[in-house]
Amino acid sequence: MYDLYQIDRLIDLWLSEDIGYCDLTAQLMIDEDAVATFHMNARESMVIAGIGVAERILKRYDPTLAVTRLVSDGQRVEKGARLLTISGLARSIVTTERPTLNILQRMCGIATETARYRAAIEGTGACLIDTRKTTPGLRMLEKHAVVCGGGVNHRLGLDQGVMLKDNHIAVAGSIRNAVARARRQLPILTKIEVECDRLEQVAEAAEAGADVIMLDNMPPAEMKKAVAMVAGRAKIEASGGIRIDTIRDIALTGVDYISTSKITQSAPAVDIGLDE
Repeated sequence: MYDLYQIDRLIDLWLSEDIGYCDLTAQLMIDEDAVATFHMNARESMVIAGIGVAERILKRYDPTLAVTRLVSDGQRVEKGARLLTISGLARSIVTTERPTLNILQRMCGIATETARYRAAIEGTGACLIDTRKTTPGLRMLEKHAVVCGGGVNHRLGLDQGVMLKDNHIAVAGSIRNAVARARRQLPILTKIEVECDRLEQVAEAAEAGADVIMLDNMPPAEMKKAVAMVAGRAKIEASGGIRIDTIRDIALTGVDYISTSKITQSAPAVDIGLDE
């Protein structure tokens, strides 16, 4: 889910950064009227995200290019799968190759890593969610990639929910005071989440009427106690130190959400090539 106006602004920046004054190599080596057909191919298995963005980069630079999408966002493909076919002026295809591959490899990498984490908690009832730890300027696209991989978005930005952390609570004097103060002026459809690292904080947050309680870096044994303590009065999110080898044990504690930056910050780019 992304806005095309915002995407076009990003694409203009990417192309300007990469091309500079002109693609000198393409203009020296390729005749102005030369045409070609190139194929974008997966060089490893992956989950697709950003295929429409890739097409838009190509068409933004040269609207005469014929681009055929052969896969869809959210689709898993195997090594060797053909993703896009591009026909038209050879100069245009070669000039836009790197920005197009860069964003597609990044987005597919996030979707693929998200799918790996999501598979690890299959059947537990827990929902995998992302964080705001994204690449500056690319949040909209990276969060779209998370959804393509089977995850769910947390806040898109600071204006999309109240997250009460230790500093906010310290200023208010207590969790109860902080929740009450936020609730008085809160937009009616907006939720309040309280970050807790101790069980006594969890009890106070639940009694104060928090909508979501985040368990920050708690061991699974304490998470189980927190789930029992809250008893459905609020949704519970586990966060901090989540790894692929620990996420299932965390999910089995009964938490509703598990948030991790690993699926965005640490996701490796996948290997995609552009071949004639």
